[in-house]
Amino acid sequence: MSDLDDTDRTILRLLVEDGRRPYSDIAEEVDLSPPAVSDRIQRLRDLGIIRRITADLDRSRLRDGVAVLVDLEVAQNAVESTRASLSASESVEHVFTTAEGRLVFTVRIPDGDARSFLEDTVSFDVVEDLDVRLLTGQSWSPGIGAAEFAPSCAECGNTVTSEGVSETFDEQSYHFCCSSCAERFETRYETLSEGV
Repeated sequence: MSDLDDTDRTILRLLVEDGRRPYSDIAEEVDLSPPAVSDRIQRLRDLGIIRRITADLDRSRLRDGVAVLVDLEVAQNAVESTRASLSASESVEHVFTTAEGRLVFTVRIPDGDARSFLEDTVSFDVVEDLDVRLLTGQSWSPGIGAAEFAPSCAECGNTVTSEGVSETFDEQSYHFCCSSCAERFETRYETLSEGV
């Protein structure tokens, strides 16, 4: 299992600043060739660190409703399904789940009626507490800092360290904390694949 190095972090920072930045520009910044940068970016994709490169919209320049911050407490057994419903909504920009199981999210409500939006989006019978605040501004600045690669083991859920292993099954990469977990996962994966 490979760790992130300073070159990987610089590449990630440059892509966060501008996802359309040419590989030749990145190569100049990190003192690599463009094909080497391409290989690094592909490895970061394979590791699941780069999921996709998207457009960063300045919502303040679009007229699409009232921006609000919602803090929502739902029944414990409904946290994941509610999070999924919110994430699927075109109006919701960011969804966060707190350690206490609360859902905090930003949303642009076209008609300014937060209650109607929530009633149409989530099951209101699981809502235990609700706080809606009008936003006057927002910014999103994801940073890389000194981040290290730390996926969860696909078998046991422990954090995968540099001693872990990665395996690919049907073109999907999986990360494991040890070879024993990788073997157990592979055995179960093959058994399930045979039954399909």
